[in-house]
Amino acid sequence: VSVHAAHRRRARSRARGRRRLLLSAVLAVAGLALVVALLPTMRDAAQELTLPLRHEDIIRQQAREKNLPPDLIAGVIYAESRFSDQTSHAGARGLMQITPETAEAIAARTGGVAFVQDDLSDPQINIAYGSWYLRHMLDRYGDNVELALAAYNAGQGNVDRWIAEAAAEGRRLTVDDIPFPETRAYVQRVLEARDDYRRAYPDELGL
Repeated sequence: VSVHAAHRRRARSRARGRRRLLLSAVLAVAGLALVVALLPTMRDAAQELTLPLRHEDIIRQQAREKNLPPDLIAGVIYAESRFSDQTSHAGARGLMQITPETAEAIAARTGGVAFVQDDLSDPQINIAYGSWYLRHMLDRYGDNVELALAAYNAGQGNVDRWIAEAAAEGRRLTVDDIPFPETRAYVQRVLEARDDYRRAYPDELGL
């Protein structure tokens, strides 16, 4: 009897082992399926952290109105504020970090007679003003994106002086010639972000 009982116990043990293996396999397959199902969401969440994009409808609108590449506008916003409304220590405000002086000048040039500085917290106005200024810089520097971005960061006066100094030496100003390390880094950051937005958000930006 004891021999038969031992056989039965071993059989039950083997059966339990097979059930555990089967359950583990089922759980593993279910877990894998869940991971696969969540991958797009996980990728979107990671992208939102590393390369956020908001107000794409305004970006597309301003790109059309100002004849600008939408990925360039997105790149500037990323470099300036990472799409977060903020005020810098120098007083520049909003998504595209417009200084009070620049904002007043743009308002005067564009008929914004009711403009007040608090309007720069409005994404529509901030992106419109930043895009206008970016277009103005591109027009000033013959659609040279690097020089326009340098002027957006360091001001027209500095860029004009650097161009004149380079011309006096018989050469053209390049990004590597910019004497301000912050401005050199800024230009590179915007260009890299522009390329990243072009690859990551072609549909959202209407590319």
